[in-house]
Amino acid sequence: MKRGTTLFLKIADILFGIPVLAFCIFLVPRIANFAGDSYPDMAYLKPLVFIDMYAAAIPFYIALYQAFKLLSYIDKRQAFSELSVKGLKNIKFCAIAISAIYVLGVPLYYLMAKKVDPPSFMPMSMIIIFASLVIAMFAGVLQRLLQEAIQIKSENDLTI
Repeated sequence: MKRGTTLFLKIADILFGIPVLAFCIFLVPRIANFAGDSYPDMAYLKPLVFIDMYAAAIPFYIALYQAFKLLSYIDKRQAFSELSVKGLKNIKFCAIAISAIYVLGVPLYYLMAKKVDPPSFMPMSMIIIFASLVIAMFAGVLQRLLQEAIQIKSENDLTI
C-alpha cells in the first residue's frame, strides 16, 4: 500500500479523535448539568452521566491508538503479523466496551429524553450502541481473516 494512503488514514484517525475530545470537554458537562437540573431530587444523576460518557471515551481513544498502530504496521510491511491480529482484537474489545457502557447508560438517557422535546438522547445512544457493535463485528471478521491469511502464508513458507 502506498505511504500516502496510510498517511491520509493516520490523519483521519487523528481527526476522528478531535470531535470526541471537544464533546468531552464542552458538551458532557452541559449534558450532566442538564440531567442534574432536570431531576434535582436525584443528585446522583450528574456524576453518573459524567462517569458513563467519560468511561466510553477511554476505549474509544484506545481503539483509535490501535488503528494508528495498525497503519504503522502496514507502513512497515508487517500487516500480516500477530501484532496486527492483536490490534484488531483490541479494537473489537474496545467497541464492545463502548456498546456495553452505553447500554448501561440507557436508563440515564431515558430519563433525560423524557425532559427534552424531541427526545434526542435515546436515538443518539442507540446509534452509538449499534455503530460500536458493527465496528466490533467488522474488526472480528478482519481479525479472523487475517489469522487465516497468516496461517496460509506460514504453510506456504514451509512448503517452499
